[in-house]
Amino acid sequence: MKLIIHGGFFSESSSNEETKIAKQQALSKIVTAGYEYLQSHTALETVTYVVSLLEDDELFNAGTGGQIQSDGKLRMSASLMDGKTLRFSGVINIEDVRNPVKIAVKLLDKEDRVLSGPGALAFARQNGFDHYNPITPKRQEEFDEKRNQQNNKGTVGCVAMDAEGNIAAATSTGGKGFEIPCRVSDSATVAGNYANQYAGVSCTGVGEDIVNTGLALKIVTRVTDGMPLQQATEKSFEELKQIDGFAGVIAISSNGEIYHTDSHPYMVWAAFDGSLQVFN
Repeated sequence: MKLIIHGGFFSESSSNEETKIAKQQALSKIVTAGYEYLQSHTALETVTYVVSLLEDDELFNAGTGGQIQSDGKLRMSASLMDGKTLRFSGVINIEDVRNPVKIAVKLLDKEDRVLSGPGALAFARQNGFDHYNPITPKRQEEFDEKRNQQNNKGTVGCVAMDAEGNIAAATSTGGKGFEIPCRVSDSATVAGNYANQYAGVSCTGVGEDIVNTGLALKIVTRVTDGMPLQQATEKSFEELKQIDGFAGVIAISSNGEIYHTDSHPYMVWAAFDGSLQVFN
């Protein structure tokens, strides 16, 4: 059993040491709880659970505490993919809910599995997800003062492999902040979140760069074709350099390899495969 998570890029929130330590501690706590949960749950159940914990933590740009778009609305996106069934589901630009990833998982068994905007919200309400305001006072203050308009590259994600060897991935984001209303990020697409029986990948960074290179799907495809996970990731990042792209990924392959990398050394992540690792 393997588990790796990320909390986006450290520069998304702050550069001070106090925030850095707080994020490290939060990731440590969440990945430990997630690994314990994985002992008796599937990879799909685990990535949903772990990403919901990340969404509930105001330190990270997903769910509560997400970035606010230029019209003053907080719109969130999230997706997950079950490597066992090859089903992908997601919500895009959903408002006024607490955990977008929990709504995404409800869509896995539906014929229409990616919903956006009002349709996603209507589905959430029909399935018992009550109104919730995810805008925190800090994010509102940042918006009001027009701060943090650059380097807002925060996302959260989780990749897990369960006791049966099944792999799943989930990713959630509050966006980059001050973007054009209803801008679509990579997080609810196969460019930013993908898994099959061979590997799972969750991305963070500049959504447009990740979409332009089809990053998550590209890495998983290369692993499927026989390339080792590290080599597949590094080759994909070489191609990312061609567009001066900014991204980070976490990944697990079916042979148990855990790998992470980023184009700048600021992504915060943690892994647990029997022993805890926390890095930024």
